[in-house]
Amino acid sequence: MRIDDIWPKYRARLKAFLHSRVSNPADVDDLLQDISIKVFTGLPGLQDPARLQPWLFQTADRTIIDFYRKSGRTAAHPDDLWYHRDDPETRQDLEGCVEPFILGLPEETAEMLMAIDIHGMSQRDYAEQHGLSYSTLKSRVQKGRAELRKAFEACCNISMDVRGNISDVQEKPASCKNC
Repeated sequence: MRIDDIWPKYRARLKAFLHSRVSNPADVDDLLQDISIKVFTGLPGLQDPARLQPWLFQTADRTIIDFYRKSGRTAAHPDDLWYHRDDPETRQDLEGCVEPFILGLPEETAEMLMAIDIHGMSQRDYAEQHGLSYSTLKSRVQKGRAELRKAFEACCNISMDVRGNISDVQEKPASCKNC
């Protein structure tokens, strides 16, 4: 395995992962660079190529925790951080499930959500690229995500925890044509 083969494949997904946990785009870029260095130096020690993806996202997760520890913007203990409990491997598995639902939305909405939520583009950058005001784009993203949720709810019974995270999903029997 070589970083030249791996990095182009996972860079956008890692950036989206970072954007979901770090609000400042400059910090995201810095963290992505830190992760690339860690991947470059740690890749020779990875014994099982099948563990590559989980290893990459665990490296990203640890880098985020270190970032918040260094910057002093952390809770009293790293175990209290909401993003620390997110399982990167599960997140990546779910991305493959989410894409068909996104692509089932109207083309403009699908393009927007793919760029922002899957490929990690910031909303501000997307708005500038498409000549939209930032507030207009934020409204469109919110509406697009609501449409996506309706598409999911048409196929699945979704249970949420008190923080709004998905805690359980039960497929509805033969009711969805998108699954």
